[in-house]
Amino acid sequence: PFTGELWGVQAPLAAMVGLMVTGALLVWDLEHPERFWMVLFKPQWRSWLVRGGFVITGYGALLATHLGLVFLGRGDVTPTLGWIGAPLAVMTAIYTAYLFAQARARDLWQNPLLPAHLFIQALVTGAEVIMLITAGDAVPESVSALFRLALAAHLVMALGEASMGHPTAHAKHAARAMTHGAYAHLFWVSIPLGLVALMFVPATPMIAAGAALISLIMYEHAFVQAGQSVPLA
Repeated sequence: PFTGELWGVQAPLAAMVGLMVTGALLVWDLEHPERFWMVLFKPQWRSWLVRGGFVITGYGALLATHLGLVFLGRGDVTPTLGWIGAPLAVMTAIYTAYLFAQARARDLWQNPLLPAHLFIQALVTGAEVIMLITAGDAVPESVSALFRLALAAHLVMALGEASMGHPTAHAKHAARAMTHGAYAHLFWVSIPLGLVALMFVPATPMIAAGAALISLIMYEHAFVQAGQSVPLA
């Protein structure tokens, strides 16, 4: 099932583009972007920034290998790369949770379910990208089913983050900033947008994919910004 133009070229190419954007944003976010090479050549292995850099590099090398084999006419070999690529893809999606966990003073980010939530969001994003790539064609039923299940799980976890109690005052203030403060408009628009995506996916997958993408961007922006909005002192 994972052969042909969609899975052999288009999906890996989309993943490569997303990975390049991720890497560019990581370098741009460094205090000294011109020293990004030190992350790989002078690593501090206790930092998840370094570990994430190596994960991204490894995943990028694997995607490049995949695309190279396809262009050389050896697409029959690429399915075996999935056994290596799947763990790297998962770690690329969730390593940020461990990076956030190292920011000990940001209590909202210390949620032990954050890796699982990021993984679910990655499934939603992957499915919606496939839906956008196949615009005008029939979306594989497996992709539609994955999209619906993962998006529903994300919405449940997002609402749980907003409604459950938090163990520290810092986390409570951050959660309130997300749901009732400066970022509430983003959070409370992202939830109905996600519901719209669930309703439209069977008939108009393009609308569903677009709504889900905007919903995830708005939720993540609210979550990240609210987490660091509380003064440390």
